[in-house]
Amino acid sequence: MAETNKTWLTQSAYDRLKAELDQLSGEGRREIAARIEAAREEGDLKENGGYHAAKDEQGKMEARIRNLEELLQNAVVSAAPTSSGVVEIGTVITVELFGEEEKFLLGSREIAEGTELDVYSPESPLGKAVLGLKAGETASYTAPNGNDISVKIVGVETFRD
Repeated sequence: MAETNKTWLTQSAYDRLKAELDQLSGEGRREIAARIEAAREEGDLKENGGYHAAKDEQGKMEARIRNLEELLQNAVVSAAPTSSGVVEIGTVITVELFGEEEKFLLGSREIAEGTELDVYSPESPLGKAVLGLKAGETASYTAPNGNDISVKIVGVETFRD
C-alpha cells in the first residue's frame, strides 16, 4: 500500500466499484447512445438541448469509466488492517483538531461509501501528518491556506465496512 498510485480497497468496495464499472460500460453506454441517437433524429443539433445534455452526460460517464478502470487496475484488495494502535491506511482515526474530536477513515473515499465516516487521503496534508503516529502523539501540518494546524491522535481503530 505504500506505492503512490496504489489504492487500498476492501473486497466489498472492490466488488461494488466493479459492478458500477460493468453497468456503466455495458448498459450505461447503450442507454446513452440510444438517447443521443433519439435526440439527433429531432433535427438541428445546434439548438437541440436534449442532444447536448446527452453528450455532456456521456462525457461525464466516460470520465467515470476511465476513473474506475484506473482505480480497479491499481487496487490492492484486502481486509482492513487490524489496528495495532498505529495510524495506517485503512484505519479509523480519532483526532483532536481545533479543540474538538473528529473521526475519519484514512484511505480512499470509495471505501467508506455507505458509512457516516469522513475520509482523508493519505496524500492530504492531514493524512501525511498523522500516518505512522500512535494514540497520544501530536503532529502539525500546513493547511492549504498556509496556516499551521496541530493535530493530536486520540485513538486508532480497525475499519469495519
